[in-house]
Amino acid sequence: MNKVPVMAASDIFPAYQNTPIGRLLEYHNLKQTHTKYSAPEILIGMCMDHRKSLNIPPNFAYIIRTGGGNLRYNEFKVSYAIGVGNVGAIALIAHNNCGMVNLMSKKTDFVSGLVTKAGWNPAEAEEHFLNFAPMFEIDNELTFVVSEAKRLRFRYPRIQVAPLYYKVEDNLLYQIEEE
Repeated sequence: MNKVPVMAASDIFPAYQNTPIGRLLEYHNLKQTHTKYSAPEILIGMCMDHRKSLNIPPNFAYIIRTGGGNLRYNEFKVSYAIGVGNVGAIALIAHNNCGMVNLMSKKTDFVSGLVTKAGWNPAEAEEHFLNFAPMFEIDNELTFVVSEAKRLRFRYPRIQVAPLYYKVEDNLLYQIEEE
């Protein structure tokens, strides 16, 4: 899978041009002048990571932020954005250096943080980690976001779903060439 930069409008994949996905790329990467929106056009699923911020106009998007951008346990919210909010597109945004990659290696820090900062009992903190980490751990940002896009396309066949990649170092969105 290749990450494809968007440095000009002509770089946007043809399938995304003149769609909410294309407008997202234009607003964020190309600093396109913001249009006024009275209702959202797109649902953006992205990681809760604090290092990412999107340059988009008010009312343009519903945004669900969750560890790794994993929408598996937020499907009712996705359905609401489509069914009630009338969005016609979903952008799934993965990013580099995601904390959900190799989550199991963070068990000690997770448990000790809950014990020292939140006052948890060590056994309860460990049980909490072991119960939930497998649901949220991802192997690789790119393969996860592409597989999640495929899953959502199957679930919502009339909705355009685009896997995108956010590079923390340059604050830009990249398109992903799927295999």
